[in-house]
Amino acid sequence: MSKAQYYCASSLDGFIAEADDTLEWLLKYRGSFDGERVEPAEGAYERFYEGVGAVVMGSVTYEFILDEPSLAGEWPYKGKPAWVLTSRDLPVPDGEGVDVRMRDASVSDLYDDMIASAGERDLWVIGGGNVASQFADEGLLDELLLTVVPVVLGTGKPVFDRRVPGGPMQLTGTSVFDSGMVELRYEIAH
Repeated sequence: MSKAQYYCASSLDGFIAEADDTLEWLLKYRGSFDGERVEPAEGAYERFYEGVGAVVMGSVTYEFILDEPSLAGEWPYKGKPAWVLTSRDLPVPDGEGVDVRMRDASVSDLYDDMIASAGERDLWVIGGGNVASQFADEGLLDELLLTVVPVVLGTGKPVFDRRVPGGPMQLTGTSVFDSGMVELRYEIAH
């Protein structure tokens, strides 16, 4: 059965973006670590992405992706339905395999369709923290996969916008990467 997974990177102090929504702290991060049980950071995203059948994001994240220079105008989620939670009219990229679905509705109203669109794979809650909080508020978020980057921002956009309901999250695994980043995997209590 498909799961809703919030997969993101965070600073040590719990921010997924700076206050102005920029990600330079992450995109330009270069670190290293040589210790026991270290995994290569190279390929970790690709391994996660293989299990993704559909994605969901808010309008700010969507606009960031559209404007990201490193993508050179290429839609990065070709072949996967991409749900964008928005009340605004936003441009939709052209091209084969692009399936962007703009919706002005609650997560609970869209959830069954989003999960169904993922097929046998998982639904990736890309972000931001408000979208992840909407899923958590409705008891629809199954896992948090948080890659912690050893950078302190001091302020910014938090991993979640508000307290996650339910009991504490259950740690299900960790990965230490040769980049100095650490991935924490949690099951969300419902």
